[in-house]
Amino acid sequence: MSIRRSRWVSVTGCLLGTGSLYNKIDPECSHFTNTSCERCLENVSCLWCFSDESCVKYPVGNIIPPSSVCPLREARWGVCWMNFESLIIAMSVVGGLILLPLICCCCYCCCKKKFRGSNQDEERWAKQQEDRKRRNEERKAERKMQYDEIRRKYGLLQNSEQPYNKFENE
Repeated sequence: MSIRRSRWVSVTGCLLGTGSLYNKIDPECSHFTNTSCERCLENVSCLWCFSDESCVKYPVGNIIPPSSVCPLREARWGVCWMNFESLIIAMSVVGGLILLPLICCCCYCCCKKKFRGSNQDEERWAKQQEDRKRRNEERKAERKMQYDEIRRKYGLLQNSEQPYNKFENE
């Protein structure tokens, strides 16, 4: 039991800052001032400033570090070979190159759907026209049959065998 407890204390001691593991994980950034950029940027929470060769904690409250901490042209974060200003510009360009095709695809799909919808409207309109024309022809045929029936009833139906004859009084 005491062996387990001593291991637990040594592990928690390292995590709490009493051991060497804590110093490797999160050292104070100011310890690396006047050293090298690479040494400072081993810790991702640090920002290297070339103007005064200082290593400061990155101001997490701001997305872009203010010029009071370090000018953007002199600030390095993540890599030493690219200043923060170039990093922001490069990330903006990459983001734009990713967003531009996405926006174009969305617009293309919306326009294609819009045109497809108008084609469907045209097809529906043409079908309605055909239905109206067909019903009109059916009604016309029914009227012709009714008129022919009336003409036959009164003997007015004109056949090729019997030309039109007047009624004669007898």
